[in-house]
Amino acid sequence: MAGHKMPYFHNTAGYPSIEIGTKKFMCIGAKPPFDHPHEYLEMGDATEIVCPYCSTLYKYVPEVGHNESTPFGCLWEEEQTA
Repeated sequence: MAGHKMPYFHNTAGYPSIEIGTKKFMCIGAKPPFDHPHEYLEMGDATEIVCPYCSTLYKYVPEVGHNESTPFGCLWEEEQTA
């Protein structure tokens, strides 16, 4: 992921919850240009967290890869410009 050391996730499709394989990440809400302020979220000892901006429920599932999500496609990657 270009320029990001931690994963950024979005919920453009409006899923009720997203399973991810990391406890530290950024939530951007929807894909740009409809994103909200990029919110750093850290679960600590918990296994779930709700984004205070978009109310997406993120669930930690260790079997999901660090840069993956279930449903697939919620990882945000900046588009490369030439």
